[in-house]
Amino acid sequence: MAQATFPLIPRRRVIGLAFGSMRSARRGLGSDVASSRPYRPGDRIDAIDWAASARLSLARNADEFVVREHYAEESPRALVVADRRPSLAIGPPPERRLRKAEALEYAVGLIAASAVSARSLLGYLDYAEGRPFWQPPRSEHQQAAPGHRGFGAPEGSLAQALAFLEYQRGDLPTGTFVFVVSDFLEPLDRRAWGRMLERRWDVVPVVIQDPIWERTFPKVEGLVVRFADPRTGEVAGVRLGWREAAQLREANERRWSALLADFRSVGLEPIVVGSHEPAEISGAFLRWADERIYVRGHS
Repeated sequence: MAQATFPLIPRRRVIGLAFGSMRSARRGLGSDVASSRPYRPGDRIDAIDWAASARLSLARNADEFVVREHYAEESPRALVVADRRPSLAIGPPPERRLRKAEALEYAVGLIAASAVSARSLLGYLDYAEGRPFWQPPRSEHQQAAPGHRGFGAPEGSLAQALAFLEYQRGDLPTGTFVFVVSDFLEPLDRRAWGRMLERRWDVVPVVIQDPIWERTFPKVEGLVVRFADPRTGEVAGVRLGWREAAQLREANERRWSALLADFRSVGLEPIVVGSHEPAEISGAFLRWADERIYVRGHS
């Protein structure tokens, strides 16, 4: 079965077309001729239009050289920032419908396949081992995350990853897609998003949260509920009263609403993943792309 993909739809309209098989408005290396001009010292010899140069030289009775300028064939760059803290690897109790580790791995693979389909240069960043694992987007064919990366990233590592990107601007030009894949249970300063948007990167949060146990909380009063420590992954059974369950429900719903409000405040459209099923994850990415197409068509 072919790998599912989704289209990379830029947030902003661009002058010309930015994909590798399509023409850009920028002059550069490419196959489509944009214009001709007189030769200048430093021009490449293979850019000289010898036939046009011969005709001009004959007409002027002097050695004249004409250089062809081409439209650049540009490719979008795509970067995956994967949050690999222990909370992303917590195994679900039977009532849950989300295996977060599986969802994260599938989402990363889906982004990678879609980037390759768009002839994009692909990069990857995580802090799984407490330090940056960095692959700049310089190849169409490198894997998004080679090998098993694990989930040992420390608290605060997602903020560290976003700060790390600020020093990689040479590899991340304007318009780079930056997919940040996390459960976002750890608070993240909205100024971090603002700094990324100032670079004119196309930032896309991918939120992996359980719709039952993390965005809200079920009515489990009097039942023993298995809880996992997000820092260690250790699981223990806890019996909750109605007050404790209500407090957890209120806290989770308030956190979820605040997260969405933070994204809206900086103009970001998150992709929300609430299942580890490939079809549902692919559907979430396709809905995001459809929404972008719709918004751009009405802007």
